[in-house]
Amino acid sequence: QVQLVESGGGLVQTGGSLRLSCAASGRIFGVKDMAWYRQAPGKEREWAAGINTGGEPKYADSVKGRFTISRDNAKNTVYLQMKSLQPDDTGVYYCTAAICTTWTGQYCPDFWGQGTQVTVSS
Repeated sequence: QVQLVESGGGLVQTGGSLRLSCAASGRIFGVKDMAWYRQAPGKEREWAAGINTGGEPKYADSVKGRFTISRDNAKNTVYLQMKSLQPDDTGVYYCTAAICTTWTGQYCPDFWGQGTQVTVSS
């Protein structure tokens, strides 16, 4: 059984930084694209950043220049370094990854973590 476990959330003041981690574990035969989503109170979940197997990152306009996504393929882990945090960044942050669960690599469904709370105080 595959699991994604996030860590690193917390309470930070405006302008502060946090680093989120998300580690995949279980019967894994490969990890494809990985991404971070976030959900602010009362709003829909939105995509924040993604990274492909080659390490190429992409960002939502709202976080570009402040957030950095990276991955460690040996550890099946994705990170989100967040700087210059603002109150609008408050929310639950979820990681997701397409993880291959068969040795053929033909079945790679999306898995989601349970989320980690980020709160930015003004």
